[in-house]
Amino acid sequence: MSTEPRLPRAARVFVSFVALLRANNFAVAPEQTTAFLAAIALLGPRDLKDIRQAALATLAPPPERRATFDRLFDLHFRGSEAIERADDGEEDETVRLQEEGRGDEEPMLSDDANESGLTATRTEALVERRFAQISTTDALRRLAREAPRRLPRRRGHRRMRTRRGPFADLRRTLRDSVRSDGEILRLGHMKRRQRPRKMLLLIDVSGSMKSRTEENMKLAHALVQAAPNVEVFTFGTRLTRVTRPLRLKRREQALNAAAHLVSDWDGGTRIGDALQAFLAVPRFGGYARGAAVVVVSDGLERGEPDALRDAVAKLSRRAWRVSWLTPLATSPGFRPQTEALMAIERFVDDLVDGGSSASIVAHLLALGRRRAA
Repeated sequence: MSTEPRLPRAARVFVSFVALLRANNFAVAPEQTTAFLAAIALLGPRDLKDIRQAALATLAPPPERRATFDRLFDLHFRGSEAIERADDGEEDETVRLQEEGRGDEEPMLSDDANESGLTATRTEALVERRFAQISTTDALRRLAREAPRRLPRRRGHRRMRTRRGPFADLRRTLRDSVRSDGEILRLGHMKRRQRPRKMLLLIDVSGSMKSRTEENMKLAHALVQAAPNVEVFTFGTRLTRVTRPLRLKRREQALNAAAHLVSDWDGGTRIGDALQAFLAVPRFGGYARGAAVVVVSDGLERGEPDALRDAVAKLSRRAWRVSWLTPLATSPGFRPQTEALMAIERFVDDLVDGGSSASIVAHLLALGRRRAA
């Protein structure tokens, strides 16, 4: 018979929160867990605010990961109701593309809902989506394994030592000359360090992309986990930044958090308006500057193609490279047939297959070998 003391039932929820933090790469010592429980006992507590303050005081999350800590706290103690657009406000994380009270459009009725996901509509349909249990595919495993060395990189401003390089390492050369009585036997060289290039992933979650939405979100989570400086947005009838929930390490938790944050799953298609809204927000538009931009969308636009063309043209001028991945590009010699894709063809660097996770991963990993056109 075991003589180890059993954890009181009332304390289990707090200890499991500490376990959740450790699973998401927070360093929490056993002494901090004990101090956390002691603080809870001291404060009462009367509400979740007291618990949050006790957690911050005793578990001491680093300032740069405070947002992730707060989201894990809300997920653990509040559940689904915690996924609010709270930290920066809805206007900061979500941009609505369809105005209230427009007289030229009727709301989507149940009989007109896009059940098949094979056609594009303009009408906004706000729904909640739940993702199935996750099974890691070969494509996602390949992305996680090869992304650090194959994703695109850029030259940084800092320099590093090398055997051959365009810059002379005078400090090292002079230090070595002291050992040889002032004679310079070998000239040191330096080159610029290679840094990961920013990546921007824009995912179409409208009804026409319904069959691919879940797989694309899994891939987005894998990309965020595998590489730094990745930003992810979804668009349909609203533009939503989902980078923050996708930073959660556990995929199921991350996708459920994103599912609660996005409200326009499987709705209408307003690609041009979404990209215009993205560029209109200075903080969002800054994510595209010098970045590898990847748009995953079929391009079945229901709005005016002129708005889409102008938005993609502006995006191409800011980005390092713009790739448009569409399920319609089923062959290497694909030529766009839709009006929207024909309008943007000359502004994108790649217009290739986006109909499977394997093809998207293959394109992402090949970006490191390409240069802007």
